[in-house]
Amino acid sequence: MYQERAAVAVPGAVLWTRRTERDGERIRVLPDGCMDLIWMGGVLLVAGPDTRAQMGVGRAGDGITGLRFAPGTAAAVLGVPAWELRDRRVALDGLWPDRLVRELTERLGAAAAPGAELESVAVAAARRGGAEPDLVRAGVLDGLRRGVRVAGLADELGLSERQLRRRCLELFGYGPKVLERVLRLDRALAAARRGTPYALVAAEAGYADQPHLAREVRALAGVPLGELLAERAGQDGRAANRSVGLPSGSSTTA
Repeated sequence: MYQERAAVAVPGAVLWTRRTERDGERIRVLPDGCMDLIWMGGVLLVAGPDTRAQMGVGRAGDGITGLRFAPGTAAAVLGVPAWELRDRRVALDGLWPDRLVRELTERLGAAAAPGAELESVAVAAARRGGAEPDLVRAGVLDGLRRGVRVAGLADELGLSERQLRRRCLELFGYGPKVLERVLRLDRALAAARRGTPYALVAAEAGYADQPHLAREVRALAGVPLGELLAERAGQDGRAANRSVGLPSGSSTTA
């Protein structure tokens, strides 16, 4: 069972929980432009930004709590460029001092509400790092959602295309073209889940045509759109896709 709600103390973030109902339950992890701080099995993990679908396998009774940061905000909190975590699941003690992570792990282990503690961890980290709102982040997201091409987006932000790519890698984990594909997929899936005809989904989400939509869904999600929707029909929320800490066969530093 998957549940999520808006975080109270971390702007734009989502707090989610997931409990696996049966052994071998498979969850497809879709790219969504986000990064997560995850409490799972007594370990604090960071899920980096994905560029392609990954598969996770759960065990009956497994409980996971996560804080999903808004796109482009986690790197400043975690103190590491997002590109370093791209397509990775990393134990937090690989990023932060061991002593600090041990203290946080003890707090999470004793907490009646792990989600609230995850928010506290994020808030304290943001204060330590002096994280401030990033105007480039906001401008990139706004421009891509309006369909502005990369060259035009760079002009709007007063950057060269090379500077724009570097900033996107730091904030989101990938360049503006990949980010555009990921955000477009998210829009398309939201529309398709509402029952919108595929041809209209393609037009509204910004694809050239329905075959373009089909190619992109298969490339990013790993399966055709119809199969993806059927696979996820029984799941709650917009993205139980982020609720598995480790893809099948991975280590915490893979």
